Amino acid sequence: MKSPLTGILPVAPTPFHADGRVDEEGMRRVLDCMIDQGVDAICILANYSEQFLLSDAERDLLMKISLEHVAGRVPVIATISHFATEVVTARAKAAEAMGAAMVMMMPPYHGVGLVPAEAGIFEQFAAVSDAISIPIMVQDAPLSGVSLPVPLLVRMAKEIENVSYFKIETPFAADKLAALIEMGGEHIVGPFDGEEAVTLLADLDAGCTGTMTSALQPELIRPIVTEFRAGNEAAALERWQMCLPLINHENRQCGLRAAKTVMMEGGVIGSDHVRHPLKPMSDRTRARLLQLSKELDVIALRWGK
Repeated sequence: MKSPLTGILPVAPTPFHADGRVDEEGMRRVLDCMIDQGVDAICILANYSEQFLLSDAERDLLMKISLEHVAGRVPVIATISHFATEVVTARAKAAEAMGAAMVMMMPPYHGVGLVPAEAGIFEQFAAVSDAISIPIMVQDAPLSGVSLPVPLLVRMAKEIENVSYFKIETPFAADKLAALIEMGGEHIVGPFDGEEAVTLLADLDAGCTGTMTSALQPELIRPIVTEFRAGNEAAALERWQMCLPLINHENRQCGLRAAKTVMMEGGVIGSDHVRHPLKPMSDRTRARLLQLSKELDVIALRWGK
């Protein structure tokens, strides 16, 4: 990448056929729809891609399909998280070799009772950095149960060559982003918001330069970032207020199922199947999701029709 990534870098959902098999052609259509949404980059194999329900072979297949099909139209970020340093390093090498522009990883975790010491976390990120030459985004999310205090993140940014992007999804994310930017200075190349942009305005106030949402409504969320960074805070607030009911419904009621359900309704994919033990959303939740999406005329809801 010639310049730092900013804007919106949404997560691509992984489409499955109704019987649970990976929908390869559906994956290509998801990527095309996202590019038509005007995204600045696409993240694959993330938590909202159901990465924890994919086999290693399926991961390899989806990464190959995605990078070959996108073919440089936008940068692709490959999620590589794993507890084992050997595995995460191998995933990083494979992602770079296939053409990924960046990798994203959570700290190693395996339940509340099995979290490495700070030294082990630092060493894992350092090992990945030593193995590749593309940027690393640190995903700091409550899902891991791992504490990543600001001083540790700043040390990683200063001492690990390729650690330069940070997706902050913890409670009070804006305060953490502000402290990270202040302490890390020029070493914090990409401070990013997450969690479907539910805290985006506060995070922009704190200095974030972009957001990683789902693929539900990136064409509507992206202008919030661009308007704010252009100094048009009133316009950014107005747009955020417009998007917020759907953001909130996705974040609090639907989770990773939202983008898949809207994409199925819009003809992007043939099924919104999620793998067991996940369950489909209720008819009540689905009806409200589609109502809010129709009111905003999201691209995913009409892309394939």
